[in-house]
Order: sequence, then C-alpha cells, then structure tokens
Amino acid sequence: MSKTKNPRRVGEKEAMAKTKMMRTSGIKLNLVAAMIRNKPVDKALTDLTFSKKRISGDVKKCLQSAIANAENNHGLDVDDLVVAEAWVGKNMTLKRGRPRARGRFGKILKPFSELTIIVRETSKEQA
Repeated sequence: MSKTKNPRRVGEKEAMAKTKMMRTSGIKLNLVAAMIRNKPVDKALTDLTFSKKRISGDVKKCLQSAIANAENNHGLDVDDLVVAEAWVGKNMTLKRGRPRARGRFGKILKPFSELTIIVRETSKEQA
C-alpha cells in the first residue's frame, strides 16, 4: 500500500526549476527574467554571464538547474532546449525600520522573490 504517483507538473518535453527566497524585489528580478525568455539556453547562459545586474548570477544557477533536470531526470537533449517560460513571484518581506525626527519611524521593506524557469525541447524544424 503505497501512495499514488504525483502527476507531472510540466509537459513531456519540458523540465522545471524553481528558486525561492531570492533577496531582491520582483520588479528587478523580472527585468532579468525577461532578458532570457524565448531564447536558446546557451544564448541565455551567455547573456546572464555578462549581465551587470547583481541577481543575474542567481538566475543563472536556476537556469543551470533546469538544464540539469531536463538532461538527467527527463532525458532531453541539451542542445535543443529553449527557455519556454520564466516568471517571478513574491515571497516574504522583512520589515525593518529606522528612527526618524519627532518620534516617527521610517519603514524599510526588504522584499524577497521567487523565480520559476521552464525549459522546453524543440526540434530543429520548429526553430
């Protein structure tokens, strides 16, 4: 008596990676995610390597994880992979503060975000 197998969350020719608790706002992270959407993975890795954004290193790690999942867990060809989807979500926010003049309190919000990347295998004819 074992549990039933969980259904796949992505399609047959797809693989996914998710990174949580990335220490940046969603707006800044979405700029980097938009930079790699709908690109082949080798081009996306090159763009992330030479990007000046601080968070691009963490996005690169997430993309490399998605590529490794596609190759090792699903048996997909790495040369035919394309970043199909990359979306950003909110996570928790640290609330900090700083005393201000006349007994007031200056609110400092330190947001965290999460990133989900889905890579898809495409054939040479579709590309």
